[in-house]
Amino acid sequence: MASSDPMPSSDALARLRHGLVIPAHPLALTARRRLDERRQRALIRYYRVAVGVHTTQFAIREKGLLKPVLALAAAEAGGMLKVAGICGPTKQAAKEASLARDLGYDIGLLSLAALKDASDGALIAHAKAVAKVLPLFGFYLQPSVGGRVLSYEFWRRFAEIPNVVAIKMAPFNRYRTIDVVRAVADAGRAGDIALYTGNDDNIILDLLTPYVFHTGRGEVSLQIVGGLLGQWACWTRKAVEHLKAIKRVRKAKEPIPQEILTLASQMTLANKAIFDADNSFTGCIPGISYVLKQQGLMSHIGMLDPSDRLSPGQTDQVDHIIRQYPHLTDVEFVQANLDKWLSP
Repeated sequence: MASSDPMPSSDALARLRHGLVIPAHPLALTARRRLDERRQRALIRYYRVAVGVHTTQFAIREKGLLKPVLALAAAEAGGMLKVAGICGPTKQAAKEASLARDLGYDIGLLSLAALKDASDGALIAHAKAVAKVLPLFGFYLQPSVGGRVLSYEFWRRFAEIPNVVAIKMAPFNRYRTIDVVRAVADAGRAGDIALYTGNDDNIILDLLTPYVFHTGRGEVSLQIVGGLLGQWACWTRKAVEHLKAIKRVRKAKEPIPQEILTLASQMTLANKAIFDADNSFTGCIPGISYVLKQQGLMSHIGMLDPSDRLSPGQTDQVDHIIRQYPHLTDVEFVQANLDKWLSP
């Protein structure tokens, strides 16, 4: 690796590869759609963080909120691993990467949504330009919320970029998820690139599944080690418990307990309501905000874009999930800590 390639600290890399719960950070707004710093700080304290990603609302860039939100999260997160969302054409993405680096972020989560018609070669050139500024966390965003289909060949070349340290797979598609995992195996980066699920519809099974590929280097085994998820922006304490339980199961190398498989289906059912799957995920971000408001972490559900709202009947579905599956929620934990998180 060239000495000019930026890399996270060895401690940050070790934690990333071990597997973390990384919530995709929502944006807290007032009733007038302005940054609610008190509630934003409370959310950061709840998570302690991936900021500037889809769940934070990409529109924060247009509203001049990217820098204050990134700075607020960095100040509150302290020594925790910090991931900043990086968007836009190359010039904008490099500028955002520079801002994140200067604010102390470890890694940039690179969205390619702005380059919908670019060739694989152009996408790789774009990624390499941003990688000169900040280590990269690849991001496969599903097309229904602004992403694009990316080929196995693209991911194979992307995995060869020296300071790609992780990839978030969120195509909500098993075939495309496996494309990414296989590309990392074929590139010989299985020990270097940490694989993270972003498939909110398949969280538990993604984390349980061992992947084995036959490559030119022999048999290669890989595991999705953690998640960077919008679903984990609520009920985050339970997400940590779930990941710990999954790691115990993986370490034991014994048959998967039935209760873990049952949990997998319950989490997918919960995500169906929160992410508004019945309406092509139209209300996914407001759905997260609704749960956080019910817990007292947010004061309003409003989005920067007034047209971005809950779908009819969505709150009834979410309320039903909370009543039927209270063991999935963080209600007691949040209530025990909310006053502390909301303090100056």
